[in-house]
Amino acid sequence: MRRIKRTFFVLLILVFIGIQFVEVERANPPVTADINPPTEVKNIFKNSCYDCHSNETKWPWYSKIAPISWLIVNDVMDGRKQLNFSEWEKLYSANRNKLKKEILEQINKDEMPTDIYTIMHPGAKLDMIQKNTIKKWVSQ
Repeated sequence: MRRIKRTFFVLLILVFIGIQFVEVERANPPVTADINPPTEVKNIFKNSCYDCHSNETKWPWYSKIAPISWLIVNDVMDGRKQLNFSEWEKLYSANRNKLKKEILEQINKDEMPTDIYTIMHPGAKLDMIQKNTIKKWVSQ
């Protein structure tokens, strides 16, 4: 039994080492049409949203370790697909207004930033003042 456990442990280590060679692209495409809200709103977005919702992602050291890297890259790509502040000004006004309402809905439900993100980035969690600042911007 002990030999089976040891073999399994060695195999697990070899698999972990092997998956490190599976590269994932951690790219930041150029910013082409960045959002231009008031400075206080922009600062909130940069601090709490830009890592997943812009082309200005700050890739942390652990984003290079598989399988965590796969999850992070997938989350960023999905986040950019849903909302990308780096391409905001390319959107039609109606689409921007729709996204503003979605932003408001997400922060009202405390769904953004996600819990998994704020565990590693506790300063990204929105307080009531920040939420109200965004609400004011959305209602303008």
